[in-house]
Amino acid sequence: MEDFIKVGIITNTHGLRGEVKVFPTTDDAKRFLDLEEIILDTGKEKKQLLVEHVKFFKNMVILKFRGIDNIDDVQRFRQKELLVTRAQAVPLGENEYFIADLIGLKAVSDEGEDLGEVADVLQSAANDVYVIRKKGEADLLLPAIKDCVKKVDIEAGQMTVHLLPGLRELNQKKKKQE
Repeated sequence: MEDFIKVGIITNTHGLRGEVKVFPTTDDAKRFLDLEEIILDTGKEKKQLLVEHVKFFKNMVILKFRGIDNIDDVQRFRQKELLVTRAQAVPLGENEYFIADLIGLKAVSDEGEDLGEVADVLQSAANDVYVIRKKGEADLLLPAIKDCVKKVDIEAGQMTVHLLPGLRELNQKKKKQE
């Protein structure tokens, strides 16, 4: 399991006083209001920053960090990820998982077939879609619904799924069209 959870990506600067625009990667952008500190992943190091204030504009979060008061100081933060520790993470409900915990899970059908591993999670308005990848085969796009996802065992690193009739064929047909 990852020690950190991604909550946003800095997309750009905002104004001249060191504020940044953040695209939230969390279900609830209001969670930024409760953060006193956040971790910036520079790619080389993880740097702890203190949150001075939070604003919202359209689908973006505007953050100001304590001690960073100039646009020149935040230019290098563009396209960097913002993380929180597991202790800071929003508590999950029943049958809810962090995407970071799902990536890499082994996917096995309820008939015992090794389908590959969860490579990505696509978020859509209706439901999430798990991208199951196996070397030499077309990706399997599996809707994250109760009819398909039978059991998720993060500790064991495995997800048990039921392939609805025609689902595999639909994915293979899309692969041929590409």
